[in-house]
Amino acid sequence: MSVAQNIAFIEERIAAAALRAGRNPDDVTLMAVSKTQPPERIREAYDAGLRVFGENRIQEFAGKAGALRDLRAAEWHMIGHLQTNKAATTAELFRAVDSIDSLKLAEKLDAAARKPGRKLDVLVEINVGGEAAKSGVAPHSAALEELLIAAPRLEALVFRGLMTVPPFTGDPQGARPYFRKLRELRETIAARKLPAVAMDQLSMGMSHDFEVAIEEGSTCVRVGTAIFGERATT
Repeated sequence: MSVAQNIAFIEERIAAAALRAGRNPDDVTLMAVSKTQPPERIREAYDAGLRVFGENRIQEFAGKAGALRDLRAAEWHMIGHLQTNKAATTAELFRAVDSIDSLKLAEKLDAAARKPGRKLDVLVEINVGGEAAKSGVAPHSAALEELLIAAPRLEALVFRGLMTVPPFTGDPQGARPYFRKLRELRETIAARKLPAVAMDQLSMGMSHDFEVAIEEGSTCVRVGTAIFGERATT
């Protein structure tokens, strides 16, 4: 199937999952994970109506950004682990960073975005499974509290919510407890009504488990393979 056909099918599944959960399908954003995809494939997704795209490699995206500059309505999100020395380039290329995992990184991005007078939407990445090989802060940790308390002084960053990549399970239902854990954490933080911290975004769910994520409250699903097909090896 073409990229456009894949997107139409995924949107049908998103709508069905939202309705099962008693939610409005319009409250769920479909993000195309376009890492390793060439500009022409990304353009196909844009022409099919998608506007939010996720990349996880700064150098790779920088190499193709020029060919995509005419996609004026596209929102480029950094969704991969980010090193602090890439903060300046990230602030220049992206509208949002969905993978904030330390106060140091947040401070570097804030400083980089301030120079050109930009604002960056950010999500805090939560390591819900406690996996050593994955980035993200632990739920209810001192590192998370540091980030939340620092938000008012990080004036170039707009804290919008949380993101997670749960432990992989072959059965999508295996991710449900982790998605639920993130939703409950979001609700706990939102109830505190912290200054400069909004909790309206919950980014969770990928190609194999996005329907379960939607049932548990996801507002943004990050889909790559189901849109573009199997990813080329690099």
